[in-house]
Amino acid sequence: MEKPEDFWIAESQVDRLDELITSDPRRKELPLRRDVRSLGKLLGVVLREQAGEKIFTAEEALRTAAIRHRELCADGSSAALNCAEEQQLEAESRRLVAELSLHEAHQIAKAFATFFELTNLAETNHRKRRRRAARLQADGDKPGSLRGTLARMKAAGLNLSQVLDSLARVRVIPVFTAHPTEVARRVVRYKRRRIDRFLEQLDRLPLAASEAAHLQDKILTEINALWQTDEVRRRQPSVSDEIRMGLDHYRGSLIEPLADFYWDLAEALGEVYGTEVAACELPTVVSFGSWIGGDRDGNPYVTPAATRDALERARQTILTIYRDNLEELRELLTPSACRVGVSDELIQAAARAVEKFPETAPSTAGYPECEHYRKFLRVALYRLEKTLADPRHEDGYAAAAQLAEELRLVRRSLAAHGGERLARHYVDPVLRRLDTFGFHLHSLDIRQHARIHAAAVAELGAMAAETGGDEGVPVSLPSSATITLLDTLKTLADLKKTYPPQAIRSYIISGTTCGADLRNLVWLAGVAGIQVKGDAAQGDPGLMPVPLFESINDLRNAPRICRRLWSASDYQPLLDSWQRRQEVMLGYSDSNKDGGMLTSTWEIYQAHRELHRVAADCRVHLQLFHGRGGTVGRGGSPTHRAIVAQPAGAFEGCLKITEQGEVINFKYADASLALRNLELMVAASLEALTRPGVDNPEPRPEWVAAMDEMSATAYACYRRDIAENPDILPYFEQATPVLEFDLAKIGSRPARRGDNRSLDDLRAIPWGFGWIQSRHMIPGWYGVGQAFAAFIDKHPEGLETLQAMMKGFPIFRDLVRNVEVALAKVDLPLARLYADLVDDAELRTRVFELFVAGFQQTRDLVLTVAGQKHLLERTPDMAQSLRLRNPYVDPLSLIQVELLRRKRRGEESDELNYVLAATINGIAAGLRNTG
Repeated sequence: MEKPEDFWIAESQVDRLDELITSDPRRKELPLRRDVRSLGKLLGVVLREQAGEKIFTAEEALRTAAIRHRELCADGSSAALNCAEEQQLEAESRRLVAELSLHEAHQIAKAFATFFELTNLAETNHRKRRRRAARLQADGDKPGSLRGTLARMKAAGLNLSQVLDSLARVRVIPVFTAHPTEVARRVVRYKRRRIDRFLEQLDRLPLAASEAAHLQDKILTEINALWQTDEVRRRQPSVSDEIRMGLDHYRGSLIEPLADFYWDLAEALGEVYGTEVAACELPTVVSFGSWIGGDRDGNPYVTPAATRDALERARQTILTIYRDNLEELRELLTPSACRVGVSDELIQAAARAVEKFPETAPSTAGYPECEHYRKFLRVALYRLEKTLADPRHEDGYAAAAQLAEELRLVRRSLAAHGGERLARHYVDPVLRRLDTFGFHLHSLDIRQHARIHAAAVAELGAMAAETGGDEGVPVSLPSSATITLLDTLKTLADLKKTYPPQAIRSYIISGTTCGADLRNLVWLAGVAGIQVKGDAAQGDPGLMPVPLFESINDLRNAPRICRRLWSASDYQPLLDSWQRRQEVMLGYSDSNKDGGMLTSTWEIYQAHRELHRVAADCRVHLQLFHGRGGTVGRGGSPTHRAIVAQPAGAFEGCLKITEQGEVINFKYADASLALRNLELMVAASLEALTRPGVDNPEPRPEWVAAMDEMSATAYACYRRDIAENPDILPYFEQATPVLEFDLAKIGSRPARRGDNRSLDDLRAIPWGFGWIQSRHMIPGWYGVGQAFAAFIDKHPEGLETLQAMMKGFPIFRDLVRNVEVALAKVDLPLARLYADLVDDAELRTRVFELFVAGFQQTRDLVLTVAGQKHLLERTPDMAQSLRLRNPYVDPLSLIQVELLRRKRRGEESDELNYVLAATINGIAAGLRNTG
């Protein structure tokens, strides 16, 4: 093993410091390269120790061949399909893989997958170090930074008061879901966090060689542990497992660090406007939501008991932290009335508290007479412990607001007696947490499909109409689905009384096609005893039915459906009880699967714009909920860019957005990354709300017409070639590992909504998953090139129009950039290997040639419209990351294809299935995409 200083110690620590803080494009990448190289060497040590020289040699042979393969077909285009040397390399690699035993294949797959785990950690650590460097350089103009956004707002003429008014309208709500796109096990994520910590410590300078060696040995130990750990689950995760995983990031990354976000925001306002702003006076702009334990659409394992478990675990999580906070405050707030003043208000409140809760008298009597804060907080701690044990305990707090009011009393006394600094650093963070998380941590959305409600209403209505016997007993009993639904609703009625009313406030209705879908839920909720109306006096938001529009047709019909609903006399009392607010959800994943990338993007944009117009006409405050996927092909894209690309004038400041699977880990596994992500969303919301420096945010009419025309072309092409093409489903099932999706045991939810083997019945996640794993990436680009080509051919100034739209139309620019990312991950030589798995040679040729032609056309036109020679030309960091990763993904793909071939020849074993799942895990880690 090489000496530690050959790994992480530079010859000069001054040089190392310069690498960490430099803005030079070349030098700033050196620490990342050092980390990746060093981690790779440590993995090599483990591989030799644990698997032996033969496996190490085979792994190196595959890696070397893959690197050469990539040199020959750097762009993954169709030119590489006919390269003789490329074909020879491919044949040699396939022969090597074919000769591997299952055990050997697993060892090599695990080696590459572990390398990606380590590379991802290195890149994550580099993102954090570059963020710190950007702050040193006062890089205020970086997209998404609060300082850059505030500076643009000031330059546009907005004064501080106007900025604060805008900020008061902002509400960012990330909603964590259990959509099955996170491959990594919870224990693996724990090991990741440990390695991440050690990597971060290696950046602390000065760093002695002995300390570096010690940290390196710790990392080597964790890699060893990773190697000996199952990377793939051997059983399907339960809903309870998912609930625990969904709570993992709160304590370390969100709850306690959140105060730093507001201090940074206050500091940014002060720097830009030259006036001190107190963080405690800023409005709360962030809160959180969850679907985990509440999303029962197509998941029979989300039972009423699971929902209760989700609420209780969330409550326990946040109350436990408050308990720790009060314990700490009790130790910190030691100002003595014998030395400084304490308000009479607090002294009297402390005395009343001890009198009201005599159980606390022995413990409070033990404090010195003058330490009133500690006595008061000891009673508060007693009450919180009772609340933690039982939400209905008579000595506990009925609501978070009660505890917050007591802490504000403490704050007032401190501030009035020379303790403002103590109040700011000790008390304000807890007050901010109470305002953000309450006693419920996050709001748990409930979700079910409209057809389940409709069937239940029809059944119950028929039973009410057809009764038999003298006692009016129904002739038939409800179906099991209706009984389950009613049990769920009755449980929700009870949970709404037991837990803070904000804990459950939205009920998402999947597959909404008409206003009756909302009325059905309202009626069923009434039958179950749920109060749908809000009650402001009791602080109860009620239970709002939220339509989810998912298909292209439903998106087109959404404004009309909502206008009719919001204008109906019977719906007005509900709207009034919700302060004329209505939440509407737009589905990105399913609309993409239904209509393709371009049409999905445009129809969501238009639905967004028209829904706001309808809401204004109906005096409704619209809150849109964006059901965005993690990958580009499922609606995901860079956060700041996507938010700013919203229709001008169609944003009131509230951004509710789903976060799922590997995206949650990517954004929230670390406090620094989590706060950066929140900064991106808040800054983008401010920008979308105020549009600083934009004279006319409305798109030109000819641009709208161009999008309408291209969307129609792309939709017709996608429906003809993909959605309604009888060749696609058999090709998809054979040329991708979609049928093996469940082997990875990613989530509790089934991959299909029903038992039918149809494209319509397949969920959007496995649809995207299969195409990603096989390097086709169809959902991310198909139909776009055909639409661009038709538009340019039809209009003499067509290309100039599209290029002007790239500069001036944010939604079009966002679309093109997203398509570009998808195209960059396509690999036709690898996709051809997967295509060879299709039995029918004619079908295989038809579909693959269709994709090759579509890819080449889309790629060429995207580059032309963007004014680029290469994909990802304007995002060199992403291009470099993909370029470095591809040679390591390729062997995993070769192994996966070989194992799929064996399985489809009839070979079947638990070991084969497990190794296949391991390749799924590795490819997902390598591409940083699952589905």
